[in-house]
Amino acid sequence: MLVKLYVQNYALIKDLDVELEDGLTIITGETGAGKTILLGALSLILGKRADTSVLLEKNEKCVVEGTFRIEEYDLSQFFKVNELDYEPVTILRREINPAGKSRAFINDTPVTINLLEELGDQLIDIHSQHQTLMLHDNLFQLNVIDSFAGTTKLVVRYKQAYYNYRSLLKQYNEAKEKTERSKSDLEYYRFQLNQLDDAKLIEAEQDELEKEQELLSHAEDIKLGLSSASDLFSSDNNSILIMLREAKLDLAKVIEFLPQGKEIFDRTESSYIELNDLAAELEKLAATIEADPHRLAQVNDRLDTIYSLIQKHKVNKLNELIIKREEIRQTIKSIVTGDERVTELAAILDKETKALKNLAEEISGKRKNILNDVEKKITDLLKQLGMPNARFRITLSKLQDFTYLGIDHADFLFSANKQVEPENLAKIASGGELSRVMLSLKSLLTKNTNLPTIIFDEIDAGVSGEIADKVGQILAGMGKYMQVVNITHLPQVASRGKKHYHVYKDESGASTITRIKLLSPEERVMEVARLLSGSEITETAIKNAKELIKSARN
Repeated sequence: MLVKLYVQNYALIKDLDVELEDGLTIITGETGAGKTILLGALSLILGKRADTSVLLEKNEKCVVEGTFRIEEYDLSQFFKVNELDYEPVTILRREINPAGKSRAFINDTPVTINLLEELGDQLIDIHSQHQTLMLHDNLFQLNVIDSFAGTTKLVVRYKQAYYNYRSLLKQYNEAKEKTERSKSDLEYYRFQLNQLDDAKLIEAEQDELEKEQELLSHAEDIKLGLSSASDLFSSDNNSILIMLREAKLDLAKVIEFLPQGKEIFDRTESSYIELNDLAAELEKLAATIEADPHRLAQVNDRLDTIYSLIQKHKVNKLNELIIKREEIRQTIKSIVTGDERVTELAAILDKETKALKNLAEEISGKRKNILNDVEKKITDLLKQLGMPNARFRITLSKLQDFTYLGIDHADFLFSANKQVEPENLAKIASGGELSRVMLSLKSLLTKNTNLPTIIFDEIDAGVSGEIADKVGQILAGMGKYMQVVNITHLPQVASRGKKHYHVYKDESGASTITRIKLLSPEERVMEVARLLSGSEITETAIKNAKELIKSARN
């Protein structure tokens, strides 16, 4: 319940502080005094958009603060989920600074506008002409029916199942599409894998083959070079080893006389041994090298196969080609197992679809069961509101597919005349008739909703006399179950209020500003008299005002 509203620097409001109570509160005032401005300010803490155009003083910030008593409305889970401090008396605040930046707070904790709106929607329902247009909206119509049918919690369960169903349906369609798309490439992937498997690729094979190719390609040159080198070491005439042996003999003759002789001889001996070993190795190696055109052709063919596959699969080396082969193998496996996943998802989806259908049909059944009762109650109220021939009907038609509110499409049908069959409310009802239909719905919904506060902006427009008195009775009756605030210009309605505020323009200063005042019993009589007679209040009007207020109390 809204217990206090503070507004600073909004439109024509400089500084305004209103304290509210339960029951029916009336707000009156002359046209243009700023009654609707109050609702505009209040809408800010309900998450509506705003900019610097709302600032009265352009260099000062606008502040709107609403204090709510919420301990009776089971909102603790909202605070827990959103990591906010829960307080039985909760404050919603909105600030708009001169730069146009907006900030929102719940119990002094900064929050997003969306979060402020989410909480505000659970605290206040502001009825305006715009909301009357919601009577044409299927979403609103189904929500109304669910409130009467007591299916609200069931619809919450259904919504959870519906979103799960939508998620599964998306997964199934994507998996099916992917599998079907992949199947068209399956034979191509299999051809690629068979080609790679047939190649029998071995890691590091490419490097070894390239080395062998180099050797075989130059075998004759290598053999000639080795043989020539071997001859230089060990040929019969003037070979390196023969000359080195003679050098040893010469050094042996002087070894005794030369101080360094022994060292030089030993080094010569060592070189001879090393070179003799090298000569034998060269001779042996030369014997192993033979030109082999057949083997060279085999190596070239194998390398051509490897190079062709590397180029085809756009990789650089054989090891990357082997990795590519395994990737293709996994792709084929995923395509083959994709069918299994599609089958698995199809089974899950079928189960979820059946559960969703059962829920939807249960909701639809409960909705249909209360239609006659709702139609009768609304029709009776409309007759009390001055439409003796009014008929109100609700039709539910089954949709081909699920929606997030079930499988029903609702239509509110209405006729104000005997000879006219009920038609779609949007096509046949006037603005005044729509307002009376909405008031009838709201009054019946009061007992079925846990909403703390409802605010009407001239819901009684277009009625007068006895009907206006009936509107006042309905609003006062709603006030027994919830906090009701009604902006009105009708004395019959104004007299029904538990509290009465008067909005007026103060032009005593340099600029015009809007103020609001809680009326005393005497001031209230004068305000109701003004509504009865206009700006010139007569004794008769005062007397009638007193009677209206007294009658409203009985």
